[in-house]
Formats: sequence, C-alpha cells, structure tokens
Amino acid sequence: MQQLHVNGKLQAVDAEGDTPLLWALREQLGLTGTKYGCGIAACGACTVHIDGVPTRSCVRPISSIKPAEKIITIEGLSPNGSHPVQKAWVALDVPQCGYCQCGMVMAAVALLKEKPRPTDADIDAAITNICRCGTYNRIRAAIKAVAAGTTRTAGLNILHTDGSVA
Repeated sequence: MQQLHVNGKLQAVDAEGDTPLLWALREQLGLTGTKYGCGIAACGACTVHIDGVPTRSCVRPISSIKPAEKIITIEGLSPNGSHPVQKAWVALDVPQCGYCQCGMVMAAVALLKEKPRPTDADIDAAITNICRCGTYNRIRAAIKAVAAGTTRTAGLNILHTDGSVA
C-alpha cells in the first residue's frame, strides 16, 4: 500500500511499487484526465505536477514518490475549470480532439508560474508536449493571453481563404 498526496488529499494506492503514477491515478483513483499517450515520457499527455514541477507520470514509479510530495492533476487544478489557463484554452478554442490538452494545460500552468511573461523561446523550451492535431499556434496564443491578462477577450484573427477574418 502506497500513500500519495493527490489534489489536496492523502490517498491510499494498492499497487506494486514499479507501477507508473499514471496508472495509479487513472485506475486506482479514477482521475482519468491524465492520459496515456506514449508510455516513454515523450508526448506529455500524462503531465501532472509534483511539488509544482511538471512531471511525465507514465514513467514515474509510485515507489519514487514520498507521501509529502504534492501531486496535482488536471482535476485538481481548479474545481470548475476556472483556472486562467483553462479559461484561455476555452476562449481560444485550443483543443481539436482534446486528447493531449490536459497535459498541455499542466505544462502551460507550470511555465506561467515560473515565467509569468514568457517569450516565444520560453514557450518553445517549456512546452515539449506533442499535439497530433497541431494546435500549437492556439496554445501559444492562449499562453500569451494569460500572460497579458486578456483571457476573457482572447481570440484568434484567422484569415480565411475568402479573405474574411474571424
């Protein structure tokens, strides 16, 4: 039995010590916002925060996590989707399929905590998650909207083939 501090609560997890944190979160605790993507820490769909540090949970064995370490999943980020990054994601229609977006949001939150006004280079260095739908321009715009404090009015100027702008 392993004790994990998840989203503000100490939780008992009945799994082998080499079980990846991802599976303990999803299968034992029912926190399915954290996704399985690649299993080798390459894609970032499984990103959670451990003591504020974005961590790929698919390769982190639960035996390496102390009960005092605080794990935050997308479900623990805000109780109702009101975190500024989540609001920017909605305002800018960032997700297409949405599969990777929980991990993207977690990576963006960590970046903005560390660098409240990130440059393009900062975003490129910190957001190493993979989005197969290619929503990177919207992700960048959402991060910049949060940094500028404009999440309520965030929007993209999309030039359509007919010349109109939306």
